[in-house]
This record gives sequence, C-alpha cells and structure tokens, in this order.
Amino acid sequence: MLDQVLTLADGRTVGFSDYGQKDGAPVLWCHGGPGNRLPSAGAHEAAAARGLRIIGIDRPGYGLSSLRPGRTIADWVPDGLAVADHLGLDRVFTVGVSTGGAYALALDALAPERVRAVVTGGAMTDMRHPPARASMSGPTTLGVWDAPSREAAVAVAAEVFGEDGSKMMGGLSGLPAADLAVLTAPADPAAAARSQAANFVNGVQAYVDDRRADGPGWFSFDVGAVSCPVIIVHGESDTIVPVVAAHHTASLIPHAELRLFQPLGHFSVGPEVFNALGDLMARPHGATA
Repeated sequence: MLDQVLTLADGRTVGFSDYGQKDGAPVLWCHGGPGNRLPSAGAHEAAAARGLRIIGIDRPGYGLSSLRPGRTIADWVPDGLAVADHLGLDRVFTVGVSTGGAYALALDALAPERVRAVVTGGAMTDMRHPPARASMSGPTTLGVWDAPSREAAVAVAAEVFGEDGSKMMGGLSGLPAADLAVLTAPADPAAAARSQAANFVNGVQAYVDDRRADGPGWFSFDVGAVSCPVIIVHGESDTIVPVVAAHHTASLIPHAELRLFQPLGHFSVGPEVFNALGDLMARPHGATA
C-alpha cells in the first residue's frame, strides 16, 4: 500500500492510498461516512484475487485530506479526477459504499468519459425520496440533517459518536448477525485502529460535512446522466441504510442491475461488491447486462 498526498491548486490536500496490482484494473474507491482511504485486510486480499488496483481517496476532512465545509457531492468530483490524473489513469471503475455511493455515481454523471462502470454497496440514495429519508433513523443522521447550522450539527454528532468516535461501537444493538461478525472480530485490529483514527482526525467535522452534503438530496448532479454500466449491491438485512435506498436508486437508473442479498447487512455485503466488480471487468466495454 502506498499512501500519498496531492496538493491542489487551491492549496487543499487530498490523501489517497494506492494498492492492489499496479497493472490491474484501476478502481476509485469512495468510502463510507465516516470512512477514509485505508482498506481493510480483506479488501487487500480481494483486490489481489481480482487483479484490481484500488485507489482509496480521503474525502475532505478525513485522513490526509483538508476540510472543506459547505461542500456538495459534486464538489468532490474534481478531487477524484485530480487523483486519477496524477496517477495517469484515463478510465476507471468507481465503487461507492454507503455514503460513498453518491460520489461514485456523481463522477460518472459529471465525467462520463472517465468512468467504465460503477458499483455501489449498501449505498444511500437521493434523500429527496421521503420513504428513504424516513428509513434513516440513526440519531446522528437525522440530528445532523435537522440541525440549524454546521456548528449545531457538529455538537449533535460529537454527543453521539464522541469527538474521537469512541462511542460508535456502543451502538451495535439491532445489527444482523452477519454485520456483528464483521465488526466484533476484525481481521487486523491494528489496521482497524488506524482507520478509526483517520476517520476522526478532525473530530466529527468530516462526518458532519458528509451528512450536510447528502441531506438535501442529489441536487448537485444529475443521476439521470449516469450512462455507464451500474450494479447496485445491497444487503436485505441492512439496518444502517435500509434496502429501500437500493430500490430507489435502481428506479433512478433504469439500466442498473440490482443485486440484493439475504441475510447480509451493511458491513457484511463487502465481498459481493468485489464479486460485482469482477463481473463488470469480464463484460465487453459498454455492456449493461
């Protein structure tokens, strides 16, 4: 794994991690929220097995990337393209998990000539859809969305998560067994601790900026402009982002393939994301089914 920091023209930094096979198919990985560029041990193995080159990118405020209060989902797309340009990557696959699904889709909507295909995993949808919005019952999600200011939203998130995220693991009740198995027995506890620290290097600010970007819905990009092959992967037992989100995104992208898995949840659906990537790699360029 190679961690790098790219300095943009406006002075901001973008951190990214480049791992997998250097001659493999390049994949821009859009992490969840909270999240960061650092992959899990399982992702290392899956990338190697699939012949993939994964580039995990820290969104603003996470890991090695500068904060950018007030950003939209579309505002991130130039950051992702800057990393691809820096690495000399012309066309890429994009993967978006959880919060990151919108960013993976936005990259194709705004730069379709750069994206071969998209996979989303346990991803949120356009929150202008009332049933999907109502399904997001977590106290931090709704609390941040309903807060009257960024400062108030930070206070809400800090109260629930702790400034360093130390309270997050206290909220495991209600998760499906498949998710509990992933969270309570990490393959590499030291790597999990490093990732947790990268999530909260700026306290809860990056998480709050994620929620304030997706709370108003996908107004900053046109999901109808997504033209590349798309596979939507979701666990039917997901209690973090309930499956109604996957159904709605599929309705917004009629050519997308929807893959649902029982009894998988939010954190346990990861292997199916890699399976979907492998299937897309095996298809002729431009095939949608």
